[in-house]
Amino acid sequence: MKIAILTMFNGLSKTYSLVSVVEEHLHMLLEAGLHVKLLVSQDCPDSERQGIFLDERIEWVRITNRLRGELIHWRDYAQSVGRVHESFYEEAAVIADSMEEVLRDADVCIMHDIMYQGWHLVHNVAVRQVQERLPKVRFLAMTHSLPAPRPIRANWPLSARFNAMPNTDYLYPTASGLPALARQYGVELNRCHAVYNSWNPYAESSEALRRLGARIDLLSPDILVIYPGRLTPGKQFEKAAALVGAIAFESGLSAKIVFCDFPSLDISSQAYKLQICEVGIRFGLKREHIVFTSDEGWTDGFPHQAVMELFGLSNLFICSSYSESFGLIVLEAASRGNFIVLNEAVPALKELGERLDAYFMRWNARNFGYETKEQYQPSEEAYIREHAAIIVRRMGEEKVLRAKTLVRQQYHPKWIWEHQLKPLLMDVTTRER
Repeated sequence: MKIAILTMFNGLSKTYSLVSVVEEHLHMLLEAGLHVKLLVSQDCPDSERQGIFLDERIEWVRITNRLRGELIHWRDYAQSVGRVHESFYEEAAVIADSMEEVLRDADVCIMHDIMYQGWHLVHNVAVRQVQERLPKVRFLAMTHSLPAPRPIRANWPLSARFNAMPNTDYLYPTASGLPALARQYGVELNRCHAVYNSWNPYAESSEALRRLGARIDLLSPDILVIYPGRLTPGKQFEKAAALVGAIAFESGLSAKIVFCDFPSLDISSQAYKLQICEVGIRFGLKREHIVFTSDEGWTDGFPHQAVMELFGLSNLFICSSYSESFGLIVLEAASRGNFIVLNEAVPALKELGERLDAYFMRWNARNFGYETKEQYQPSEEAYIREHAAIIVRRMGEEKVLRAKTLVRQQYHPKWIWEHQLKPLLMDVTTRER
């Protein structure tokens, strides 16, 4: 499938927010393996191309902005009645010829604000001429501003901003705007669709996070836990794995725990990993949902900056450690908005947790001058499962935490591609058949 994106950009500065939206769409389309043409104004400078706009897979196409060698000045026709300047139709014709040449082999053309903005009226009219010549090309017209009220009176070509075009569906960043969008173009509501603007957590992240995110799904789990530390039984990683497994089993939510680990001299890393996995699986985790960054290429530890970025994605932090002198990692996790669960039997963790209003559980611990060993009634498994249910309920009651999780799960490019943009493109091919 060949996709054309029609923007008519004169520049690529991110101060123009539409540049960022198109950037994310390019990521989605290229990752799906689609052939992409990007249509911009012939005056868009190469010097401003950066990031995804430099990707060699993109066919970069410049649409003419000249009439008989003279620059075409875009005029903002925001009104619905009146007259256009004398050379308007000649300008639209040469632009249409330029567009037709590059759209001839396209299956779908996604337009950004071309149908809506008054200064794109000449391109709006040009596209309509192309559509008449290339009736098999499907168009998706995206509007990025509040839909304009449909006027009582309008004359051509000013009425083009309010007239539907054949073989075209209309897109808007939110579902709430779809009825108004349908009214603007006078179309049935089923021709209007929401395609959210996306938040890409990897767009400006560290290379380590991007690499890990390419190997591991960090975005879709309902519960995402990050536990950094040396791979030693003193951290009691298996307790955290058991609790996350119990949370998954008791709630039916998807859960994943990522251990940002590095080796210890007091135990074989492989032996301890096996023990952690066995416990996590017994309590309800799938093996693929127990991740060790040492198995993903970081054998000597995951970079601290990337750990902090992971805390920005996670929503639950568990410190089941046997001993801590302070627990700086607790502050780091809390600073990124995680629900905090701590081992109350460790004095330093209890002190921090009381100030942070953390949730406490009790595991074996070292105190000042002595060690403690917990006795559970009727069993440790029953204890863990009971607290797992409480933690899930408490997390569900925290609105900020719910918002953080929802943004991670449903506003990233992959979700928007799978649930909103891809179905529209697949629907286009289905109609053609």
